Amino acid sequence: MRLVAATLYALRIPFVESFSHSATERRWSDSVVVRVRDEAGTEGFGEGTPRPYVTGEIVETMLEHLTCELWPRVADRELPPACNLEALAAFLPETSLAGAIAPHASRAALELAVLDCALRRAGRPLATLLPPRRSRVTYSGVITAGPIPRAVQHARQMRAIGLHDVKVKVGFDDDIARVTAVREALGHDASLRLDANGAWSFERAVHVLNAVAPLGIAAVEQPLPRGPVEDLARLRQAIPVPIMADESLVTPADAEALIAGEAVDLFNVRISKCGGLARSLAIAERAAKAGVGVQVGSQVGETAILSAAGRHLAAALPTVAFVEGSFGTLLLAEDVSVESVRFGHRGEASLLTGPGLGIRVVEERLRRRTVAVHELTTAG
Repeated sequence: MRLVAATLYALRIPFVESFSHSATERRWSDSVVVRVRDEAGTEGFGEGTPRPYVTGEIVETMLEHLTCELWPRVADRELPPACNLEALAAFLPETSLAGAIAPHASRAALELAVLDCALRRAGRPLATLLPPRRSRVTYSGVITAGPIPRAVQHARQMRAIGLHDVKVKVGFDDDIARVTAVREALGHDASLRLDANGAWSFERAVHVLNAVAPLGIAAVEQPLPRGPVEDLARLRQAIPVPIMADESLVTPADAEALIAGEAVDLFNVRISKCGGLARSLAIAERAAKAGVGVQVGSQVGETAILSAAGRHLAAALPTVAFVEGSFGTLLLAEDVSVESVRFGHRGEASLLTGPGLGIRVVEERLRRRTVAVHELTTAG
C-alpha cells in the first residue's frame, strides 16, 4: 500500500493551569499532529512537539520541513511491512534543518503516523513490535515553577493521590528553600528529583546541589546548559547527586559523547526530542549497555498520541528509572483521543492494546483546536 495523503494540524490546546520552568512558561500546547492515509483509506496519526530550546524547531519550521522535505520523499511510496520497527523508521529519509540541532519533532511526528498506519492496516497493536515487560506503567508528578506556597500545595496533592516519584522545577533564586519545602510536604518516602532546564552556572549548581543533597535527591536533570560534555563530567565529580541529561541528549551522537565522557548517570529519552520511537529505543538500549539509567520523558503539552507512544516505550524497556507524561486532561483543556491516557491513583496507567498506537483520534477535536491545517497529496 502506498501513502497518498497527509494532513498537518498545528494545535493550540489551552492548559488547565500554566506550566512554567526556567526556560519558558506555557499556557497552551505547541504541537503538530500528522495524519497519513494510504490508498486503501487506512489512516495513522503521529505527533511532534517543536521546542526551540531543545531541538531548535518551532511550529512554523516544523510545518515547512514536513511539507517541503519529509512528505515529498515518502509520498506515493510503498509502506514496509508492519513487523519491523527499524524498517518502518528507515522508510523516512535523513534530513537536516538550518539553525536546528536536528529536525526531530518533524521526524517523530511522521514516523509515528506511518507506524500507526502500517499497524492499523495489519490489524496489529504496537505491542507486537514492542512486547511489554510490565503489566502497567507508573508515572511521575511534576511541580512547575512559581511561588513556593503553590509548589507546596502541588506536592501535598501529589502525596494525597499516592505519587511516589515527583520532580520539581528549579533554576531560580529560591531553589534551596523551594526544594526544602517540597521535601517536607512530600515526606521522606517519596522519590524527589530536580530539573534545572540548563539554568545554572557550574558554581550555582555545585552550591545548590550540595545544599539539598541531605534531603535525598534521586537525580538532577540538565543542571547546566547544553554544551561541552566535559562540563557535565566535571560537575558529576563535584556533587553527590546523580546527573540526568536532557537538552544535552538529542541525537545518537550526543548519547555516544555523554557515555564516552562518563558525564551523566541517566538519560532522559523523549520521543519527540530524540526523533521518533525507533531512535528513542536505540538510545535507551545503548544507555542500558553502558550502565546509564533511562527516564522515559515527555514534552509538556503533548496529546494522547505522543503519550501513547511513550507508554509503549516505557512498558517495553527492561528497566526504567522514571516515567513522565500521560497528563491528558489533567493539563490539557481537551485531549484528542476517545480513550483517556491519564494516569490514575499512584500514577499507575494500564497498557494500550488496540491496533496501532492503541488510541482512536477524534479528528473533530483536532480541527477544533487547530490554528493551521496543511493538506498534502502525492502531488505535493
